[in-house]
Amino acid sequence: MDRTNNTMVTDFILLGLSHPPNLRILLFLVFFIIYILTQLGNLLILLTVWVDPKLHARPMYILLGVLSCLDMWLSSVIVPRIILNFTPASKAIPFGGCVAQLYAFHFLGSTQCFLYTLMAYDRYLAICQPLRYPVLMNGRLCTILVAGAWVAGSIHGSIQATLTFRLPYCGPNKVDYFFCDIPAVLRLACADTKVNELVTFVDIGVVAASCFMLILLSYANIVHAILQIRTADGRRRAFSTCGSHLTVVTVYYVPCIFIYLRAGSKSPLDGAVAVFYTVVTPLLNPLIYTLRNQDVKSALKRMAAGRGAANANK
Repeated sequence: MDRTNNTMVTDFILLGLSHPPNLRILLFLVFFIIYILTQLGNLLILLTVWVDPKLHARPMYILLGVLSCLDMWLSSVIVPRIILNFTPASKAIPFGGCVAQLYAFHFLGSTQCFLYTLMAYDRYLAICQPLRYPVLMNGRLCTILVAGAWVAGSIHGSIQATLTFRLPYCGPNKVDYFFCDIPAVLRLACADTKVNELVTFVDIGVVAASCFMLILLSYANIVHAILQIRTADGRRRAFSTCGSHLTVVTVYYVPCIFIYLRAGSKSPLDGAVAVFYTVVTPLLNPLIYTLRNQDVKSALKRMAAGRGAANANK
């Protein structure tokens, strides 16, 4: 998109989510409660993994603790800005703040993508290579893999932010979205964005597709191994440990594919879908893992019993 105005914008106006004015207070309360519950739920998972010796010694739950951290940070990058849009406060975000938000979102989002892949690989080793699992996936290797996911996520976020903001932005400055994301920001660029849209499609597509295919490959082997288990109880326990991960992978990947793999899309559904994976998914993750994962439920019961015993001895 070519424009003749050479004055560069110094800030952007986030238009936020479209809503009837009479629902502003209700929506403010809804998103505020979701944000608080997201932070508390993920903090509970993080503390449970940290405190319970049976969990923090196992790579699967180290990865779960890292996922909780990512959910807390991702929610903090997006939801407070949504809440602010339901108040009389200014909807402006400085240019540098927009860059930082876009970078942080793609950094955390891609790190989460890599982490889901590591979690699938961990389950593959635990179920398909049970005797060699302690050697193949030990604490040191788990730490190295997690660090690699963070570094790869940071590189991915840097690439996306650099490509997006190397373009000139000379007005208008109204972002028709609730946070600074690539498709919405590119519409305001004063230059042709076809190359950016293609790179975004390829970059995010390669990352998402590669991780998703590795997850599918891991679970194809996992299902084959589970079907070889002779006892129904053994199969049930194996499926139980994998079911929660499969659920969160589904609710994460489907919306991402809908948003980013349709270059140049201006669908009105984009906002609703983006709310789901930026706001709702971080809230659902701790619920899914506490309701579907027997180890986490048992650890929570031990924590509650321990507190009850401590209070009784006072």
